[in-house]
Amino acid sequence: MERRSALKNIGGLLLAPSLALGNTKSAAKPSLRIAHITDVHLKDKFDAPARFTRCLYHLQQQTPKADMVLNGGDIVFDMNKENIGTINDQWKLVQNIMKNECSLPVHYCLGNHDIWWYEDDKGQAIYGKKYALDKLQLVKPYYSMVKNGWKIIVLDSVHLDIDNTWYIGKLGDEQFNWLSDELKATDAAMPVMVMSHIPILTALLMIEDDIVNKWTMLGGDMHTDTAKIINLFYQHPNVKLCLSGHLHMRDKVVYNNVTYLCNGAVSGAWWEGNRRETAPGYGLIDLYADGTFDEKYVNY
Repeated sequence: MERRSALKNIGGLLLAPSLALGNTKSAAKPSLRIAHITDVHLKDKFDAPARFTRCLYHLQQQTPKADMVLNGGDIVFDMNKENIGTINDQWKLVQNIMKNECSLPVHYCLGNHDIWWYEDDKGQAIYGKKYALDKLQLVKPYYSMVKNGWKIIVLDSVHLDIDNTWYIGKLGDEQFNWLSDELKATDAAMPVMVMSHIPILTALLMIEDDIVNKWTMLGGDMHTDTAKIINLFYQHPNVKLCLSGHLHMRDKVVYNNVTYLCNGAVSGAWWEGNRRETAPGYGLIDLYADGTFDEKYVNY
């Protein structure tokens, strides 16, 4: 789980480990309430199925009720190096629990653990992202939708690095051009929220290790095309909020009027307690018609 490579200067950041800061609109009724779950890492171990079910019950009992669930990836425990039998079992567990225990509409993005990169299986048709996309009934790993006056954009942030042995956080040219066109085609008065698995921007890498003055990270910890994406958002002030997971910790960075939320993990430290100071939980976000929002991290 080590994550390392050089971290350069980042300016204008606000870090809040587990607080709901700013951007409140408490006097108005929300246009949309979203439960953001990420990094469930479901498998039949650690009592994970029962604990995930408890999380789903908890978020469905919120008042007012959530309108939808956004699942930010790492849906199953791990597909990276597993055989097909283990992969099938993990996805059957996901499908059974979501069918029987969740009555809300759910929209997914892929995490690095939802992709099959076991080298001996490269020749199979479902290798890579296809298996998970088929299970989730998604045509592509990135897409958009409009809900109650907000555009929600789901990104595919996980790609193989140039050596084809490990993943890296980025969009790639095709997806970046699609995102640019998507934002251009969106009415400037319509607020936009973006969800990715790997954070576009986070301050958590500065506390990932206990070594001071040697902040390091891999390209799989945060998007490697962060500056390019931020510049694109700068051209579209209606981009208000970006959700992510991946690091299993909670932080909040505000840069150029865009809020970047890394919303912990349903599984905490892979179902074995807290991930550093972040307990297992999920995000609850109220979106308002004027582009403002309320948000909090809920320990279930």
